[in-house]
Amino acid sequence: MNKDVIIIGASGHGEVVADIVLKSDDRLIGFLDDNDNLREFAGYPVLGKTSEYSKFLNNYFVIAIGNPEIREDFVNRMTNQVKWYVGIHPSAQISTMNVSIGEGTVLMANAVINSNTSIGKHCIINTSAVVEHDNKINDFVHISVGAKVGGAVEIGKSTWIGIGATVNNNINICDQCMIGAGAVVVSDITEKGVYIGIPAKKH
Repeated sequence: MNKDVIIIGASGHGEVVADIVLKSDDRLIGFLDDNDNLREFAGYPVLGKTSEYSKFLNNYFVIAIGNPEIREDFVNRMTNQVKWYVGIHPSAQISTMNVSIGEGTVLMANAVINSNTSIGKHCIINTSAVVEHDNKINDFVHISVGAKVGGAVEIGKSTWIGIGATVNNNINICDQCMIGAGAVVVSDITEKGVYIGIPAKKH
């Protein structure tokens, strides 16, 4: 059954999510955003501020904000009556072998999810990102454009893997980390923080 969807966040990322909604043959109702001057975005109405979401509980919602902590804050402020949308671009490649995808998660164009992988709630698997086999991606993770995550990896809650970063096989990354663009993670990360370089080191 087709879904009626409202996107939280009228931004460039919101446009990309809107495209996924439309290409999935679902219906985009509009956006919620806290910019007082915004009445329309990408040809669709801005229906009100994010705090007004409860007026629209008959619709599905998705948060189009890249920052994991901000996404988590929105979810925590919203009632458990909210229906969360899962957005999957038609070009995304998802294994039929034991893959689970949590509510509110979005998979962008050409993302790859391989077998025996669990993806949590409100994650972003961005354009052309690769998530290999036997992975556990916890809630609110953002895997950026072109990032590659090897096999048997666990990524902790609210961690952000930067553009073009690589995570080697058999790695654990703790909660609330930022892995910089182009970084290469070759050993476990057990302390939250920002990690950059080849190999990735705490900054």
